[in-house]
Amino acid sequence: MRPGRLPACSVSEIATLDTAPMLAILSTSGHHLLVEWLPDERVWSGVSGLSDDDVAAFERSHEFDPSREVARLQALGLSQHDLVVEFGSGPGGFAIAAAGIARELIAVDPSPAMCTYLSRRATEAGIDNIEVINAGFLTYQHQRPPARFVFSKNALHHLPDFWKAEALVRIRGLLEPAGVLRLRDLVFSFQPEEADERIDAWIDSTAAEGRLPRERLINHVRSEFSTYTWLLEEMLDRAGFDISDRCYSDSGIFAHYTCRRR
Repeated sequence: MRPGRLPACSVSEIATLDTAPMLAILSTSGHHLLVEWLPDERVWSGVSGLSDDDVAAFERSHEFDPSREVARLQALGLSQHDLVVEFGSGPGGFAIAAAGIARELIAVDPSPAMCTYLSRRATEAGIDNIEVINAGFLTYQHQRPPARFVFSKNALHHLPDFWKAEALVRIRGLLEPAGVLRLRDLVFSFQPEEADERIDAWIDSTAAEGRLPRERLINHVRSEFSTYTWLLEEMLDRAGFDISDRCYSDSGIFAHYTCRRR
């Protein structure tokens, strides 16, 4: 057995300390990286123990029209010849839409409930070119030829910055040369001294619109790992990406990136 790796097992074995998860998901599927010191991404993403009703409620509260993102990838060359990998596929809105254009789409999500929901949704829609993998940024093992596109929306913020950087390196490794990473997330484009004003304004306005409960928005800032644009952009550069397009929301809370692998 190689040093630093655990033997495969048939049942997930998760060990934690009081403060943080220490072992990655263990699996015999061949799609998980078995490394002793990787974290359990399910803990950070809050997806453990979800039911079908929870997934359906999540989809309703996180309305997303994937058509513009699919059109953007088509403008970058997405066609029926291409493999797309999505990280944080959730209920599958993007996966279902992009699968209609791509040759194949691999949908990666750490939540078993999300994976089951998406698999059933694809089957009911008669879509047979989506492979759903229960894994995360850090544990997914790419076993295909290099992908031309990777897409991720509102998932990378579940990882602390050290692990964001590791995730970006892994994404680069599964892309073909000049392959595209399309990344959307909650990333702060304001200056640190503006944080109080900007975050309060975002929580107040979003809660007033009724899209998400105020406590959930507070919990995001308190317990999740959104970072600053100037930190994430340095990570992208060091991971081996050139940013060809970036867009910051007026609120300073959201950022979108189109990146190419160097």
